[in-house]
Amino acid sequence: MTPAKLSGFCKQGNDWLYNARLPSDITIIVDGVKFHLHKFPLMSKCGKIACMLEEIQSIHDRTFTTKLEEFPGGSDTFLFAAKFCYGIQVEFTARNIITVYFAADYLEMTDEYGEDNLLSKAESFFHKNVLHNWKDCVLALQSCESCMPRAEKLHILQKCLNAVSTMVCTDPSLFGWPMMMYGSLQSPGGSILWNGINTGAKIRSAESDWWFEDISYFSVGLFERLIETMEARGIRSEYLAGAVMYYARKYLPGLGRWQSRPSSKARTVTSFSLTPAAVDQRDLLENIEKLLPKKKGKSFCRFLLGLLRVASILGVNQTCLDSLERRIGMQLELASLDGLLIPSFSNSDTLYDTDCVERIIHHFMSSESGLTLFSPPSLDILSSPSFEPLRKVARLIDNYLAEVASDVNLKPGKIRSLAEVLPDSSRTLHDGLYRALDIYFKAHPWLSDREKEVLCNIIDYGKLSIDACAHASQNKRLPLRVVLQVLFFEQLHLRTALAGCLNVLEAESAPRGQGIAPTEIAGNVTATGETGQRIVQRDGWVTIVRENQVLKVDMERMRSRVGELEDEVSKIKREMKKVKKSRSSLSSPCIVAGKFGCKPLSKSSDSQTDVVGSTGPTPRPSFEQPHSSHHSRHRKSLSLFRDLTHGS
Repeated sequence: MTPAKLSGFCKQGNDWLYNARLPSDITIIVDGVKFHLHKFPLMSKCGKIACMLEEIQSIHDRTFTTKLEEFPGGSDTFLFAAKFCYGIQVEFTARNIITVYFAADYLEMTDEYGEDNLLSKAESFFHKNVLHNWKDCVLALQSCESCMPRAEKLHILQKCLNAVSTMVCTDPSLFGWPMMMYGSLQSPGGSILWNGINTGAKIRSAESDWWFEDISYFSVGLFERLIETMEARGIRSEYLAGAVMYYARKYLPGLGRWQSRPSSKARTVTSFSLTPAAVDQRDLLENIEKLLPKKKGKSFCRFLLGLLRVASILGVNQTCLDSLERRIGMQLELASLDGLLIPSFSNSDTLYDTDCVERIIHHFMSSESGLTLFSPPSLDILSSPSFEPLRKVARLIDNYLAEVASDVNLKPGKIRSLAEVLPDSSRTLHDGLYRALDIYFKAHPWLSDREKEVLCNIIDYGKLSIDACAHASQNKRLPLRVVLQVLFFEQLHLRTALAGCLNVLEAESAPRGQGIAPTEIAGNVTATGETGQRIVQRDGWVTIVRENQVLKVDMERMRSRVGELEDEVSKIKREMKKVKKSRSSLSSPCIVAGKFGCKPLSKSSDSQTDVVGSTGPTPRPSFEQPHSSHHSRHRKSLSLFRDLTHGS
């Protein structure tokens, strides 16, 4: 084999010439570029050109001009093949190996026309170098996009896809790829370097998303083929979902607001730059939806809601929209309120797309049909874990109704249909529905009482908490008939609560062996069992129990206060008796005359002697009788007052 020449080609304008003493006898045109070459070097290496020259040998004596249509790689790749035919040194790289391989196949540069021909050399480099290196394999795979049919025919595409899928499943440190977490401090063998010295210490395994950035530069079609190959090779669905989500966020800017921003750290193990693919966003979204695995999760559900939002803006086909709504409905319990607030991009006057949300709820009910075939009356069944998704969705929809209720263009029928999609068993309390309707009535003051009553029929007043009942009973926006129903159920709740609480308190306060028998206590507790369970399960009943205990203490204080008042009344009556005694003694003429220094007139000497000569207290029978009669009447009035106070 002749020694390789460093260079022998020169370019004049748009033509390439080989510097030789012999004139050119063949001109080949590739993509408008003319190559003025010689027949012998080409015929000795290229089977296609040799066959062409043999066919036209009798017609053309000296010069021959031909055009190569759809040459893989264009004029640059043909120049590479021409240099190889002239024995000029060429270099295989990951960027040109695919097009060179295709060009060698196009020109039929097999070993039949020369030992170690271009096709065999390119194939050897591809299998030994490219397929065992992540960087080279990614570059080679991207270069397949320019000539995909030939890549399929020669099985180059599938080999690259299989190689990439295999390396994704393997720890990158085993392949000696440069790791971004250590940068230049890592040796090609995966060990950590210190001052350029191999320490032998191995780095920890890379994150599972290290390959997301590199494959995001592929076109939509190539990315789809890669994901399908990875799925066929058994790569975990969460990794595939992460790659698809990363790819979608990169080319669908509308997802950025509703998704967590990608980490500022570059998720790549390569040190080369790739050109982002030019994609059509509508086609991308429709293909992305097909690639998404059947997966559940809060972040994944949020991603699906973001996709649905962008799909409504881009106007994708109805099949894609239906599939997204079905996927979201199957995990609606994981959705967030802000994700469900999808703006309306149609001709509707409403702010939010309530029709879409209603369809999503129907999909959820279809997936939960096994739980909603019956309406269980037992609280034990309602508290089972299988009903937890239904309760979460009920709370979510109640909050959603409260958010959209302020839209003045929202029709009453729509808010009612949204509330009635879920069964009655999904809500243990109807406070959320009442809050939504209250907001709706405030934003729609022109509604008639009849329309309000129809809307209020979705509320079960027996499932309103005490706080909600108290608010509704004073709500001026509610119709009078509704307020009366709320008051009735509020009184019913209070009576039931008081009865249940008093039975429980009496059962707890009864001494052992006395008072209420155990069987009677058990009967009372059993009789109020259902009521007690409902009281405990509902919000606000704990407050009622405490208020009843405080009320009982206040009643005891009132009884003691009444006893104190009775004692004070008896003291007052005794004081009144003393005052009346003193008044009766002061009314005597002798005492009054003596007090003022006057002597009474003497009727007879005997009477005068009796009055003057008496020095000790003399009994007065005339005063004793009235006093005793007044005291007896006072006792009767006191006993009557006590009877009245005890009766009250």
